[in-house]
Amino acid sequence: MNITVKILNELDPPIPTFEIIFIRMSITYFFSILYMQRASVPYPVTGPPGVRYFLAIRGVTGFFGLFGIYYSLIYLSLSDAIVITFLMPTTIAIVGYFVLRESLSRREMIAGTLSFLGVVLIARPPFLFGEQSAPHVSSDDPNALPTQKGSSTQRLIAVGVSLLGVLGGTGAFISIRAIGKRAHALHSVSFFSLYSCIVSVMGMILLRIPIVLPTSLAFAGLMISVGIFGLIAQVLLTMGLQREAAGRASLGLYIQILFAAAAERVIFHSVPPATSLAGIIIILSCAAYVAITKKTGENEKGDDIRHLGSMTGSMTELERRDSLDEDAAEETDGFVSGISKRASDVEQNLGR
Repeated sequence: MNITVKILNELDPPIPTFEIIFIRMSITYFFSILYMQRASVPYPVTGPPGVRYFLAIRGVTGFFGLFGIYYSLIYLSLSDAIVITFLMPTTIAIVGYFVLRESLSRREMIAGTLSFLGVVLIARPPFLFGEQSAPHVSSDDPNALPTQKGSSTQRLIAVGVSLLGVLGGTGAFISIRAIGKRAHALHSVSFFSLYSCIVSVMGMILLRIPIVLPTSLAFAGLMISVGIFGLIAQVLLTMGLQREAAGRASLGLYIQILFAAAAERVIFHSVPPATSLAGIIIILSCAAYVAITKKTGENEKGDDIRHLGSMTGSMTELERRDSLDEDAAEETDGFVSGISKRASDVEQNLGR
């Protein structure tokens, strides 16, 4: 999907980011509502009454998360734009600490600081690295698509917008956690799609951005494929999170960087500079470290709870056995006392 967006950004004229978002989200919204209606999901359009406020927050923040990645693809390479989104495990942990009162470990703070260093290496601000030349294109093909364009200032702005997208994605994730199981998963997807369509249309009207119509079948196919791939991505992501813990499931998203690197080499014929490679390695390492250690901590906590439950069960069993032993002892004492009393009665009768 991101590869298709990148290709659309390189067309002449390029497709506006707002238009790409509207096309993708209108398709996603249509099929989400259609499925919920056919599956008889309650409140398919408005959402459950108790969580509509959180669904609205999820929709608005989700739009900024999507806009950040799509806009950054104009001036950043595919791998650079994608890897910046891997800052979200750290930002989610920090925001979750203040908003949801979740735990925040020292290792997550250290990983967040190192990840910011990786972003600096990818952004390569002029006041630190000077004016950068265009990225190296390894192919001699004059029709090879460039992976990034614009000046160093435009690249820096794209990184800033991408960071805004990270914050938007963080807000969307936190709102989903707040919603929990009080709404169907497609309620979240439909509100995300609806608000993205509304904001993108308002943005095009206020900024007076013209609509770019497809001029060929290939052009139209690319635009439609963005919506189809986006819908499939949302469905598969939701299914994955329903079947696996978030920490382990998020590790599967890191394979995006492998596809991005392969696409840059095969489609865009580009080799990222050494600073970008260093930043990618730092961010990926920190994100994987946070996800793995958090998963390990959850497993250890679960083991402790299970161990405590086992100990409690064992203690309960011992108490039950002790109680049975006491009851048996009382019954034995009573039986012996009864025999002794009867023997005493017999002796008295004989004495008479």
